[in-house]
Amino acid sequence: MAFRPVTLTTAERFAEAAALYRAVFGYQDPEYALNPRLLGALVSNGGSVVGVLDEDDRLVAFAYGFCGTDRRGFYHYSQSAVVAADQQGHGLGRLLKHAQREVALSHGMTRMRWTYDPFQIRNGHFNLDVLGARGRWYAPDMYGPGGDRVVVEWNLHAQPRAQDHLELELTEADWGVLGGAGDRPWLALPSDPAAVTPEIAERVRQGFLDLLGKGLAADSCRRLPNRTAVYLFGAADDGRS
Repeated sequence: MAFRPVTLTTAERFAEAAALYRAVFGYQDPEYALNPRLLGALVSNGGSVVGVLDEDDRLVAFAYGFCGTDRRGFYHYSQSAVVAADQQGHGLGRLLKHAQREVALSHGMTRMRWTYDPFQIRNGHFNLDVLGARGRWYAPDMYGPGGDRVVVEWNLHAQPRAQDHLELELTEADWGVLGGAGDRPWLALPSDPAAVTPEIAERVRQGFLDLLGKGLAADSCRRLPNRTAVYLFGAADDGRS
């Protein structure tokens, strides 16, 4: 099936995007609705409102973001990205992120940030290994108790790094444990979010805070045998620490 990334520009498309957002996340409460008028304001004022259309011109994926700033300058912040349930696994997430990248570059920005749940290993692998973003900060309880998030930053001019060879044999006993040596430490965790207990979640939180606090960045997330996954960390040597 052919897919086509586009910038959304009409009220009809904004409404379609808001409906897709509700459907993917299963939101029923109006408090969690996405206002189509907000999307119109974003696309007219430097934000990204991008989608992917299938061959029937149906919106099957959608993302939006806006300009952010900190003491180091401006960046594009990707607030949310969704893919229709029947279209997941077809590379649409990559199409969305690269469409947002083009919007950000067109407005003179060279960095993009977003957040994700550290226990969603598939998302971690996509963000760090496929796109080449880096986990730079950790936000405990960002969305309330149990809503920890990794904040990633993507250098929009960088190429994804080649994966180094990994020989680790880890088990459930290693979940939440820091390991490795020198400039390549690792942090193990369950590959299935359903296996995460409050104790493991706290250990993973402290592991992230410890390593990122030392100026390192998460740059790889991989599944291993024995229901285990691992984050690998490296020096944050890109001049933006």
